[in-house]
Amino acid sequence: MKIKTIEPFILHLPLTSDSISDSTHSITHWAVVGAAITTDDGLTGYGFTGTHAHLASDRLITACIRDCYAPLLIDEDASDISRLWTKLARYPSLQWVGRAGITQLALAAVDVALWDLKSKKAGLPLWSYLGGARTEKLEAYNTDIGWLSFSRDELIAGATRAVEDEGFTRIKVKVGHDDPNADVVRLAALRARLGPDVRIAIDGNGKWDLPTCQRFCERARDLDIYWFEEPLWYDDVGSHAVLARNTSIPIALGEQLYTVDAFRSFIEARAVAYVQPDVTRLGGITEYIQVADLALANRLPVVPHAGEMSQVHVHLSYWHPASTILEYIPWIKDHFEEPANVREGVYLRPQQPGASTTPLAASFERYGKSLS
Repeated sequence: MKIKTIEPFILHLPLTSDSISDSTHSITHWAVVGAAITTDDGLTGYGFTGTHAHLASDRLITACIRDCYAPLLIDEDASDISRLWTKLARYPSLQWVGRAGITQLALAAVDVALWDLKSKKAGLPLWSYLGGARTEKLEAYNTDIGWLSFSRDELIAGATRAVEDEGFTRIKVKVGHDDPNADVVRLAALRARLGPDVRIAIDGNGKWDLPTCQRFCERARDLDIYWFEEPLWYDDVGSHAVLARNTSIPIALGEQLYTVDAFRSFIEARAVAYVQPDVTRLGGITEYIQVADLALANRLPVVPHAGEMSQVHVHLSYWHPASTILEYIPWIKDHFEEPANVREGVYLRPQQPGASTTPLAASFERYGKSLS
């Protein structure tokens, strides 16, 4: 499978609401920014990262793919994924300016496309190509009902609908008001409405400092919170470790970590209980597997962050033995040939060859953006 062409692309896809906000961001679209890699036998693999649909920075990612990575890949054997990943990730000039951020997001898109190609060549869905499913049932937790921009009534109505009408038994709610008592009140009302059997996780998106988190956790201790995700600034290992030692609420994190080394720092400090790697932030599937294996070696569960809205992670979660559940945000699923669908709170296992990353032609036509 010699690589013949690498074509970057940008799609800006609308959300399920007009706009949403968490404690640090407000967006109206989610971007699928990636590459289509075609080989000499006519196969095309697709890979992408997920962004906040800021076109100028999306173009930096596609420029990195087109101008930096593509020249290193043309005429290479697309099946040599491990070697090619190392060639790109450790290329001296790019390593000098990268190792995180734009170069890593671009690497993720390329790596996912290569895995999509390889499993398509084998005629197997990625989870099967990797070695087969280790479970018959992968539960989903619904994040799309829990945005901070939703009023308390909207939050409760959406969560009730997800549980009673759609079969979810797990949900996630954003926190991060300037006054954390406002979040405690919202969560208490939600717990009272849903009862004790629904598992409620929360996500702070890195806004609060350590004293605020400690006060919040003390006030929320009786609400049976499943985990507290990104309570503090993303890179602050020490404060996460202190918080983890001083609250019964498990700590989850990982969506803002770019390398296996960053995950190792949190794991060694016992600062994380639920490990949340993301193929779009790491260097794709190749580095995701390294992180998942690291978590498994430390007997920690892996719960991916759905930056690619679970198109790829559904495969990895069905396959990897450390995976337990998977985030569900349905913003982009209907723009792919095989959507990441959930029924009665459980992910349907993909059946088509590849990594479920092939966008619909109609979505390219309607939502594609110029690269310059």
